[in-house]
Amino acid sequence: MLENLIKKTLFQKIRDFQSFILLLCLVTITIFIINLYEKFKTDQIKDFKNILQNTYLQKTLISVSKSLEPRFETINYVVSSGESFEKILDEIEIESKEKTKFLNYFLNKKLKFKIYENQKITFEIDNLKNRKITKIVIPINKKKDLIISYNKSNKLKTVELSKELSLNLVYRENFIKNSLYKSAIDKNIDPNIIVQFAQIYGFQVDFQRDIRKNDSFQIVFEEFKNDNNKTVDYGNILYANLILQGKSLELYHFNSEKEKINDHFEANGQSIKKTLMKTPINGARLSSSYGMRKHPILGYNKMHQGTDFAAPMGTPIMASGSGKIIKAGWCGGGGNCVKIRHNSTYSTVYAHMSKFARGIKKGVRVSQGQIIGYVGSTGMSTGPHLHYEVIKNGKKINSQTLKLPSGKKLKGKTREDFELAKIKIDVLKSELINSQN
Repeated sequence: MLENLIKKTLFQKIRDFQSFILLLCLVTITIFIINLYEKFKTDQIKDFKNILQNTYLQKTLISVSKSLEPRFETINYVVSSGESFEKILDEIEIESKEKTKFLNYFLNKKLKFKIYENQKITFEIDNLKNRKITKIVIPINKKKDLIISYNKSNKLKTVELSKELSLNLVYRENFIKNSLYKSAIDKNIDPNIIVQFAQIYGFQVDFQRDIRKNDSFQIVFEEFKNDNNKTVDYGNILYANLILQGKSLELYHFNSEKEKINDHFEANGQSIKKTLMKTPINGARLSSSYGMRKHPILGYNKMHQGTDFAAPMGTPIMASGSGKIIKAGWCGGGGNCVKIRHNSTYSTVYAHMSKFARGIKKGVRVSQGQIIGYVGSTGMSTGPHLHYEVIKNGKKINSQTLKLPSGKKLKGKTREDFELAKIKIDVLKSELINSQN
C-alpha cells in the first residue's frame, strides 16, 4: 500500500513538472514570436517612413494628386454688402502676388466698374499654376459684361462683351379706374415703361387732372430676355394710345439715324414735343394756381406768380424743357431752387426742392424730361410741394394757360419713311392682339 502511494505521488509530480515545462516552453515561444513581430513591424514602419520622406516620392504624389483634380476651377462669387475687389480676391484665396498684379492692372488701365451687393462675378482659376486667375467676368449692366483675360502674349487684356438677348414685343391695354400707374401695374407693366409712357404724354396730358374714370390706354413696347427666358431689360415704346373721353391720342415711335430722329409722333407726322412740358412732375396734385391768394405763411393777399404741385417728399422733378441751368442753389423764400433758360424767350423756375439731382449745377445743360431735383419743403413752405414758374420775355406767366408751339412736322422723304414705320407698327400691333384672343 505504501509503495503504491509513493509511486502514485511520484507519477503525479512528474506529470505536474511536465505540464510546467510545457507551459514554460509555450510562454518562451510566445515571447519570442511577439519580440520578432515587434522588431519586424518597427523595421517595416521605419522603411515605410523613409519611403514617404523621400523628396522625389513626395513630388510625385503631389503631381499625381494635382493631376486628379480638375485643372480649371470656376468660381461664381456673389458680392456681399460693402465688399471691395481686393477683399473678394482674399476670399477666393488668391496669392498676394497674383492679387497685386490684378489690382495694379485695374489702376493703370483706369478701369471703372461698379461692385454692388448680390452682383455675381465669375473667376476662372488655373489650379496647376498656383491658382492663377485666367479670366474674370464682371457684369457692367444687364446688357454688357467686362471680361479680363490673357492674350496670346500672356498679357492681360480687357473687352466688353454684349450679352445675347432676344427681343420680344408686348401688347397691353386696360381701363384707367383710379390712376394710370395702378391700372398699368395691374397688367404687369414694368414701372420703367409706365414712367416712359407718362413722359411721352407729358406735353399734352396732365395725368392728375385730365384723366377720367373709364378712360383707357393701349401700349406696345420692347422687352429683352436672356437665355433663361427671363426679362432683363426694356426698350422703346413703339405704340401708345391714350383714350380720354372717347378721343384717341395715338403716338408712334420713329427712329432715323440719317436725320438723327428718335422720338414719338402723332399719326400725321407731327412731333408731340412742345417748347415746354405741361407738367414737370408726375402724380402731383395742383394745390395752388397762378393768381392772387392769401399767403399761407405771411397771412395777407399776395400775387402767386407760379403754380404749386403738392407731392410726397422726394418725388422726382423734371426739366420742362431743354436748356441751360443759370442757377442751382438757395433762393431765399424759394429754398433750394433751379432756374433754367430754355431760349431767348422762355425760362422756368423750380422751388422748395429737398435736394438737387446728381450733376445739377450752374452752367450745365439739361434735356427735356431730365430729373433735376426732388420735391421738398425748403424755404417759406408749409409742406412738400413744387413751386413752378414760367417766365416769358422776362415776365412771369400762368403755365397752365400758356399756348406752346408744337415741335416739327415730318416732311418729304422722312415723312415717307415714317409712314412705312407706322404701317409696320400697326401690323405688329394687330398680330399681338390676335395672338391674345
